Amino acid sequence: MPAPTRWALASLSLSMLMPSLDTSIANAGLPTLAQAFAAPFQAVQWIVLAYLLAITTLIVSAGRLGDIIGRRRLLLIGICLFTLASLLCGAAPTLTLLIAARAAQGLGAAIMLALTIALVGETVPSARIGSAMGLLGTMSAIGTTLGPSLGGVLIAGLGWRSIFFVNVPLGVLSFLLVRRFLPADRRESATAGVRFDHAGTLSLVLTLAAYALAMTIGRGRFGALNVCLLTVAALGAGLFVLAESRAASPLIPLGMLRERVLRASLGTSALVSTVMMATLVVGPFYLARALGLEAALVGVVLSVGPLVAALGGVPAGRIVDRLGAGRMTIVGLSGIAAGSFLLAVSPASFGIPGYVVPMIIVTASYAMFQAANNTVIMTNIRADRRGVISGMLSLSRNLGLITGASVMGAVFALASGTSDIMTARPEAVATGMQMTFAAAAILMVVALAIAISSRALPSSESFASRLTSRAAQPANAEPHRVEEHQQSGYLGKPA
Repeated sequence: MPAPTRWALASLSLSMLMPSLDTSIANAGLPTLAQAFAAPFQAVQWIVLAYLLAITTLIVSAGRLGDIIGRRRLLLIGICLFTLASLLCGAAPTLTLLIAARAAQGLGAAIMLALTIALVGETVPSARIGSAMGLLGTMSAIGTTLGPSLGGVLIAGLGWRSIFFVNVPLGVLSFLLVRRFLPADRRESATAGVRFDHAGTLSLVLTLAAYALAMTIGRGRFGALNVCLLTVAALGAGLFVLAESRAASPLIPLGMLRERVLRASLGTSALVSTVMMATLVVGPFYLARALGLEAALVGVVLSVGPLVAALGGVPAGRIVDRLGAGRMTIVGLSGIAAGSFLLAVSPASFGIPGYVVPMIIVTASYAMFQAANNTVIMTNIRADRRGVISGMLSLSRNLGLITGASVMGAVFALASGTSDIMTARPEAVATGMQMTFAAAAILMVVALAIAISSRALPSSESFASRLTSRAAQPANAEPHRVEEHQQSGYLGKPA
């Protein structure tokens, strides 16, 4: 790989690391922040929620805006916003201002996450996209894994403000690398004169915000407020479809969503993220309550999974490049299903190995799935749609994580037969873990069925050409068939 390409990939890697790090670094500081601002946990948790909500609601719009005004230009703006918001977070004198600054930081993170993946297609040869996706997956895993431990060290040594100030030098370095090594934006003919879809964006933000709040408020216990929020989300979804059907330049062309490979990639991504969140929700309670491990040992065991995902990202990407993205998507999903099944049938008497071995299978397979699924889409997408499709991929993962935290947490509590896991008997917690991962295995079987069925496409039509023609047609128009270029785009070959 030429040196300029390596430096460009390094700049994208740092742009992926920073927002991933801040997804988890603030968690370590919540007890300290509660004391610093003399605030209850319900108020302090919005330091985390504001960041996640901003990313979830704005990531698709950020991707589409990048398609219109230039992805490199918008990425530089996003890095500046993220860095300045981090500075404001560290200097915030009140909790309200800190939460507002975290929301602004989330907007910058949404831009960075959406456009980092989209820019891979412009900086890396198509034959190496799988490796690049694996590297970005590794950086994401490292950031998420490193966050709590780095946050704890910084708070202990320099105080809570340092967990936000640490982003400032990283942001400056990221800005300089992107400005120096990423190629200048090329004005796509398909986006010349295109206007940003404000009505579609507003309705989508309303829908996603209402859904995310419904899934997070109450910690899995659904009450009247949750039902009202879900109703608002349903109404917002209807408004979004109406707005997109009337927009001259829609945020997400409805015809594009009829493409089976795209739907399958988004759907399987959401299902996989739901299952991966189950490991984060259930794992700590199972290790502490059912296996009786001390807190320090719980942390060590929990770090095995993210460590495997981080180490496996680059090798997984290389395997995807060599063997094909479609095939490796199926392998990844099968591995997650197998690992989930093992967790569902392993008795607590197996001890730590009975948990760690299946988790290694799950997380290694997750790294494979991520690299393959991203490659399937980003190798074969029209240049002027890379930003919005990248945003949709990231959105599907976020929605899966949000849903998993609520739904899988509720399954765990229900299967354990208690409303308070901390007082449940070890046997009940073990049963809850087994039932939760039995549900996870079922979800992975559904994901496998979706992925396999999406491959059974007519051989005369490639993914890229279908997506291009459908995106350009009205929602009620019949797709125009064109001749396939070499192999199906689903197999990871550029169409």
